[in-house]
Amino acid sequence: MTKTLILLRHAKSSWANPDLPDHSRPLNKRGQRGAKAIGKWLRGAGLVPDRALVSDARRTRETWEGLGLDAPLTLTPALYDATPRQILDVVIADGHGDVVLVIGHNPGIGVLAAEMAASAPKHPRFAQFPTAACLVLDLPCADWAEAAPGTGAVRAFVTPHDLT
Repeated sequence: MTKTLILLRHAKSSWANPDLPDHSRPLNKRGQRGAKAIGKWLRGAGLVPDRALVSDARRTRETWEGLGLDAPLTLTPALYDATPRQILDVVIADGHGDVVLVIGHNPGIGVLAAEMAASAPKHPRFAQFPTAACLVLDLPCADWAEAAPGTGAVRAFVTPHDLT
């Protein structure tokens, strides 16, 4: 049995208001387009998650909304500014679903992507894990508690730039 983990960095956020706390920054227009493009790609690839674990920051919530996916959502404050291990711990603690989408922030989400993949995808932007980058991994486990670094088979890695 396998589990599918979709790791998504939030889409491009706005820095237009320097007085806004980081947690409150919204998406900019490019980010809104990027979230829609990734959502369309996920639906087209048949990768609609059973559940979504999303940081409670405004830009991650707006990324989720822009994806246009129909799945149970859990807003998870622990994903804001989380380390790779903390992100994986959130997935394991939740323990639900065979296809789980996590929307978080760099550096944690990008480092976790690199750590979970058995080998990195041949994509020039993977190491940077830019905004709205999306990695799909198939993990050889029947339970999320068995998910281990270095075991994920990369099914796909895309960025909005690849889709537009």
